[in-house]
Amino acid sequence: MKYSPERREAILAKLEAPYNRTVNDLASEEGISTATIYNWRKQARNTGRLLPNASATTEGWSSQQKFNAVLETAALTEEELAEYCRRRGLYPEQIRRWRASCEQANDRSEQAAARHTEATKAERKRIRELERELRRKDAALAETAAVLALRKKVQAIWGDEEK
Repeated sequence: MKYSPERREAILAKLEAPYNRTVNDLASEEGISTATIYNWRKQARNTGRLLPNASATTEGWSSQQKFNAVLETAALTEEELAEYCRRRGLYPEQIRRWRASCEQANDRSEQAAARHTEATKAERKRIRELERELRRKDAALAETAAVLALRKKVQAIWGDEEK
């Protein structure tokens, strides 16, 4: 069935604040399949619209949506931020927490890179030690093989000592 763009927008608006309706509730209320509403929501998200996940709370938003909200509010004054939050059903504290999380993400990646570098150094050192031990064992094995070969030759030339 084909739905008008106006009806589609009206239904998607009910997913946002202040309604914060779930997809299942809207589907049963509007007589539309949940798959259709999920598809509409997915298409709207792909265009950059902030719509919550199945959770009725804003904590159900994906990390990309939270990042987009942080970007949208980065240059807003406190009053504009409050208005933005009212329209979206958010609290300014949530935006601040999301912003702090975004800022710390780079720190975490730098720390992870430093740990990775240290781990790589340790692995290289262990590899060098293992290679050194392998060379030592190869030399000992070669020496033992040479001694055994020499012993066979001596036995062949001089004969068996027991006879």
